[in-house]
Amino acid sequence: MLTRLRASGLLAAAPALGSLGEAGAALWTFPCMLASAFVIAWGAEVAQFFMSQGLALAILAWLQILPEFAVEADIAWRQNVVNMTANFTGSIRLLVGLGWPMIFAVSSLAHRRQTGAWLGEIVLEPDHSVEVVGLLVPIVYFAFIWWKASLTVADGVILTVLYLAYLFVVNRMPPRDHEEAGELDAVPRRVMGLRPGVRGAAIVAMFLAGGAILYLVAHPFVDSLMSLAVTVGISEYVFIQWVAPFLSEFPEFLSAFRWARTVRHAPMALMNVVSSNINQWTVLAGMIPVVYSLSLGHLAAVPFDGMHRQEILLTILQSVLGMVLLMNMRYSWWEALVLFGLWFVQFCVPSLRVVVIDAYAVLIGLGLVQALFGRRRFEAFTVFRERWRQRVFPAAAA
Repeated sequence: MLTRLRASGLLAAAPALGSLGEAGAALWTFPCMLASAFVIAWGAEVAQFFMSQGLALAILAWLQILPEFAVEADIAWRQNVVNMTANFTGSIRLLVGLGWPMIFAVSSLAHRRQTGAWLGEIVLEPDHSVEVVGLLVPIVYFAFIWWKASLTVADGVILTVLYLAYLFVVNRMPPRDHEEAGELDAVPRRVMGLRPGVRGAAIVAMFLAGGAILYLVAHPFVDSLMSLAVTVGISEYVFIQWVAPFLSEFPEFLSAFRWARTVRHAPMALMNVVSSNINQWTVLAGMIPVVYSLSLGHLAAVPFDGMHRQEILLTILQSVLGMVLLMNMRYSWWEALVLFGLWFVQFCVPSLRVVVIDAYAVLIGLGLVQALFGRRRFEAFTVFRERWRQRVFPAAAA
């Protein structure tokens, strides 16, 4: 019987059929991941009105990327070292290369409808210097991780401490105005209108529901990604790097775009995404070696080969360029265009990544030269120092 099956080719086709069946699971895992992201985002958007603005944006950003945590944790638990850097590098590059420019585009279109003129630049508020400077520290530490070519549990602890320090600082910023609740989407707006006890229960229910969906769907979602990659002939790494972030970041993009279209909230929309970048460079990346070690049953480092190091370097340089562009506390149309153009090139033509790495390095160098000769002012450091004295140590500032 086995001989006849082999001769007919049916036995050889069985693995392919199995792979096709797992790929078909994307029909329900993709919508479920998207639904979980929306539910969590709705709960987080309501919760932000009951704490300081900086802490709310940080927690909102953290909750919005929970789907990415679920995907990354599942990959690490499988001990799939090859694909461990795919999701977080793709997510960061998607936010900086597509998210930041799209926020400017949405805000500029809204500004033109309101005034008849295109928006020239987004001017950040003084408190936003915390996010801009806060992006620097984890990137610098990750450059060290890239240099030593491994990610350890100790690195995870340090990255988490950096994130907690960031939360301590942003928690000193003032709370959001409750009048802005009218700008929420229909679901969170309805929840916001509930009486206090019911509202709190609704927020908790949304977090629990979103978390439950993530827990149940994360594993088959990763399976479907890998099977789809095999089915269409694309490497698992590339598929996980780009498809998973597109789905998990979609609700966050909608939240940011909604703020951006009001124009006056465009700086806050941009900082929401920057805060997500900080989360990904710290707790998301730091979680990988912890879950990996728990899966193995002992402490272990995640090694980086040449491919991993190139992907991480590309991601580091893109974030550094974004930070350099925001250091003058302004974000112009041409800066958004540069970030989008370089991201679009690497997305469409992966073979040009080395060229893109060189382009990022050159632009960073030009930005630093401009700062050296006074053509670009790194105001974020000065503003941050003032906010540090006023918000963190108000007695000393007085």
